[in-house]
Amino acid sequence: MGAMSVWHWALVILVVVLLFGRGKISDLMGDVAKGIKSFKKGMADDDSVASTPGEAKSLEQQAVVKTEAEKAKS
Repeated sequence: MGAMSVWHWALVILVVVLLFGRGKISDLMGDVAKGIKSFKKGMADDDSVASTPGEAKSLEQQAVVKTEAEKAKS
């Protein structure tokens, strides 16, 4: 019996529920979900800031923005 059977998993789940209780596990999963949502929101905010031409990050991006501004003036 190399792999864990259904009975092994059932016993592990039972022990976890007995140790932590259903309330603590659901609270923990809610906190994990909030963390994932805030991480995704932060990643979206970083993408929107990086995509604005006025706040170019690299020297190449700054040069492109500068040349586009000079072309627009003439």
